[in-house]
Amino acid sequence: MSIKAFIDHHYRHFNAAVVKDAAQAYVAHINGGGKMLLTMAGAMSTAELGVSLAEMIRQDKVHAITCTGANLEEDIFNLVAHDEYVRIPNWRELTAEQEVELRDKGLNRVTDTCIPEESAFRKVEKRLLALYQKAEKEGARYFPYEYMYQLLKSGVLKDSYKIDVKDSWLYAACEKNLPIWTPGWEDSTMGNIFVSHIIKKEISTFNIMKSGLEQMHKLVNWYLEESEENSLGFFQIGGGIAGDFTICVVPLIEQDIKGSCRCWEYFCQISDSTTSYGSYSGALPNEKITWGKITPETPRFVIESDASIVAPLIFSYVLESTDTELSSKQLQESSRSHR
Repeated sequence: MSIKAFIDHHYRHFNAAVVKDAAQAYVAHINGGGKMLLTMAGAMSTAELGVSLAEMIRQDKVHAITCTGANLEEDIFNLVAHDEYVRIPNWRELTAEQEVELRDKGLNRVTDTCIPEESAFRKVEKRLLALYQKAEKEGARYFPYEYMYQLLKSGVLKDSYKIDVKDSWLYAACEKNLPIWTPGWEDSTMGNIFVSHIIKKEISTFNIMKSGLEQMHKLVNWYLEESEENSLGFFQIGGGIAGDFTICVVPLIEQDIKGSCRCWEYFCQISDSTTSYGSYSGALPNEKITWGKITPETPRFVIESDASIVAPLIFSYVLESTDTELSSKQLQESSRSHR
């Protein structure tokens, strides 16, 4: 039984039903000519989401990405240092003393996985510094993801690849030249290290790195251009700045610029954040209607579960449904049942 057939048969109620309905609505959105922006919070790259996400990108099921700086860099870390990662199956039972032992070995823990300092961080740092210095010499400026694309395209890390590039979502995005927004990029290892280069005078200006405000400006232009001819969907993994930054583009255009544009025409969030007052990550999609981000007609879903489990299932469903066309009636019924 395929994953799609399994979900169609077994996922009938509660969170399981929302997974099926969200996946079916995703398929309908793409089959209807729509495009999808995906946002990633947390440490999905270290969770190796690239194994399923890369194929979504290659098959044009994802058309733009917003992610934390950590997710941007950690896909490359995994690409060049995967064999030296250390998995800790009993991570919930570690003592503070055992954490110190990992630290002293240069192993930086992300839940059950330790990223090696030297073979991941420092290897990538050296190559990026050369690109920063080149940009400074040429008077050029780039977004964080553009430096990462330059790094991949240069081939300087190719001999260090430890996994098949087909499992790297960033490599797939680079091949497709997808736009990637990384709000709050400074809150990442490479962002921290960039500042260290300034302090150590290895580069002399912040100006070679385009700012978060410039990223928002690029997002506005992208949204206006893409939404002229396409309906745009929003698939959110986790909460935080990755999702918050991007979904604000519609009220920015309509309320601040006093322009006009289409709202997001599909919304799904996978989140284990408890629905609560004051918690944006735990807010229900209906709240977004008051901000002008979505409309009452927008198919919208919240899946309360672990994204490392749910996202690959939805991606597999979508990929298996490439030639499947869901009726508008089926889409409306699945959306209506979860408002």
